[in-house]
Amino acid sequence: MLGADGLNLALMIADSGIIDTAINDLLARSQVMMMAEDRGVRTTVKNHLLKWRGSVKKRITRVCETERFQQELGYYQEVIHWDEETFFKRIDDVIKKLEWHSAFYLQARRLMEKNKGIHNPMFPHFFCDQWYKSLSDAIKQAQVMELEANKEKLLTDLYQRMETMRNMDKITESGDESSVGRLWDMASAKLSRSDLTVMKRHAEFLKKHQTLQEIAETLGRMASDVDDPDLNRAPTEEPQMVEEKSDEATDDIVGIHESDDLNKMLPNETLFLAYPELEVIFYKHLVDKRLMNYRMQGKSRTLRKVRAHKPNNKQADIEKGPFIVCVDASGSMHGFPEQCAKAIAYALMQIALAEDRDCYVMLFSTEHITYELTKQDGLREVSDFLSYSFHGGTDLEPVLKKSVELMTNGTYKNADLVVISDFIAPKQNDEILGQVNRLKNAKNRFHAITLSRYGNPELMSMFDHCWHYHPNIFGRLARKW
Repeated sequence: MLGADGLNLALMIADSGIIDTAINDLLARSQVMMMAEDRGVRTTVKNHLLKWRGSVKKRITRVCETERFQQELGYYQEVIHWDEETFFKRIDDVIKKLEWHSAFYLQARRLMEKNKGIHNPMFPHFFCDQWYKSLSDAIKQAQVMELEANKEKLLTDLYQRMETMRNMDKITESGDESSVGRLWDMASAKLSRSDLTVMKRHAEFLKKHQTLQEIAETLGRMASDVDDPDLNRAPTEEPQMVEEKSDEATDDIVGIHESDDLNKMLPNETLFLAYPELEVIFYKHLVDKRLMNYRMQGKSRTLRKVRAHKPNNKQADIEKGPFIVCVDASGSMHGFPEQCAKAIAYALMQIALAEDRDCYVMLFSTEHITYELTKQDGLREVSDFLSYSFHGGTDLEPVLKKSVELMTNGTYKNADLVVISDFIAPKQNDEILGQVNRLKNAKNRFHAITLSRYGNPELMSMFDHCWHYHPNIFGRLARKW
């Protein structure tokens, strides 16, 4: 045998610490750190890099699986198990096979020419050692190239996500680390400058109209005010008396066994003590725990803590359901009402991210379109929704039926349905009103935000809460007084 029994070249990079060096280099880049000044964002970036570390390690170890390296490694593993005589007979054939795909080919030919006619018994060992080094260098170079390529892709992705996070500063400033992490996952969607401009414009609109933000925040708080033990995920611990079977309790005799308990010893065991010559047997059985004892069993009653799923008003952990936001996209909402409706939906999406809730938007006019704003590529959905132009007529019934159908699902407990419209539409039929009332009894809430003074009162009476925000200039001025 001319060489080592096995190779572990594929793990060379990880063992040498080059991946960790690449991560430290990324973290040290001033642009990355400047963009990740927020603590929540910085933590999210580090977690993202740790995930990348694991995935890139797998990718670079697969470099050896390419056909080029697999063939050469196969030849090498064959040669290192030859003896010296076989080596000199067959090595020329192996070198010819390396001609088109091995970096060691030219060096191998030079080594053979120098050793021609000498047949030094140490030469095969030296040859395999040089071959191993060449293989190591080639694999290392290929892995470094793969690492650098992945590093550049990661850097591009980081800059894109951070740029998106910067434009979504409302979340990164007020949200906790979990909400920032969720937004970070959503930021993987590649957004154009116009997409970011649209979102920024509506964020600025929301800041100028604080009343809209206050309405959204009030809606967000309502899910926490529900007093329902079934929605409370915070288990409390309380001491309870429990009964457990125990061999120590002496309620019943259930058999006989060998032991050293003198209190439970059978009477016939004392016979050994009646005779001096047998007394030593008694003590030997005692030491060996071989005295015949009654086996006792009963129930011991102890006071210990058990987990009981009961509501704890001081430490409530309410399971909050999603937001279903139905936005009237009819032509009568065009202009300022449209901006208000989109701004409120945008604010609710931010609250949903901060509270780990889902947020769906359904546009309705003569047809309805659904956007899921908090899914993996939700920012693309947000951009598409904010860019949609309102037109057509008002038809609330189909989208209301669809919403009720969704909320009937068990995953929609403690949900908030928010309808944003001018409510210039007829009253809903009794069937829908009955379904709405059943969902209200199941701890779901129905809200209306009317953007007109001419809404139908009968239509709005089906909602739990109703907010009036009049978008015309006179209405806005009147509200200040």
